[in-house]
Amino acid sequence: MGRMLALANQKGGVAKTTSVHSLAVAMVQAGRRVLVVDLDPQASLTWACGVDPDGLEVSLHDVMLRRAKAGDVLIELETGPGQLHLLPSSIDLAGAELHLLTKTGREYVLRKALQPLRDAYDIVFIDCPPSLGILTINGLTAADEVLIPLQCESLSQRGVGQLLETIDDVRDYTNRDLVVRGAIATMFDGRTNLAHEVVAAVRANYDLEVLEPPVPKSVKVAEAPGRGRSVLEHAPRSRSAEAYRQLAAQLMNKGRR
Repeated sequence: MGRMLALANQKGGVAKTTSVHSLAVAMVQAGRRVLVVDLDPQASLTWACGVDPDGLEVSLHDVMLRRAKAGDVLIELETGPGQLHLLPSSIDLAGAELHLLTKTGREYVLRKALQPLRDAYDIVFIDCPPSLGILTINGLTAADEVLIPLQCESLSQRGVGQLLETIDDVRDYTNRDLVVRGAIATMFDGRTNLAHEVVAAVRANYDLEVLEPPVPKSVKVAEAPGRGRSVLEHAPRSRSAEAYRQLAAQLMNKGRR
């Protein structure tokens, strides 16, 4: 049965979507079967994968409203040596969020939708929206593990405590087995004291593992989504691509705790 790993941070601009895409491609290149789920109404992951959200006839919105099965909405992105599929999003998903607020069991909708697909993949990545609303709760309820992308700036770490509180609530009410895998330091500029201070503060203040290596700040990473590719395809020899390969290898080798 495939592992489900959600990437979450209520602060936008921390390379959450970039990290989902890059880790997924790294695992596909290592021969794994991977599904990426775009749980953000902004559909950034869908767009970064080279799919036009505005041209979709069905998306995760239809799955969340139980108008379609997740397996019928999948888009195949890559096939070998591994396999990469996308469960795409669109702006319509914002309407699904409002709809879910009135429904009983609303926290479990994504978990139930993905359950029939788990055996088909080695790992499922869930790209949560930059908020702590019902869609993110759905992502955390569906996941086995959560990974927190963290931009190495002082403001970025302020929301970590609030996110960890939300994770504790999810453990209390909807997913008691949820594991915090750790944080990924993104857009890391090792020349600055601030970057190192933020990583040290997160480790000390929240007892949170920050996985090594950090992902260096790079224009190549910023360019890749506009080309519908990950940085591993756009600039495979870049330091950022290599960092994501090493992080993916750790996640594959550790398995679930």
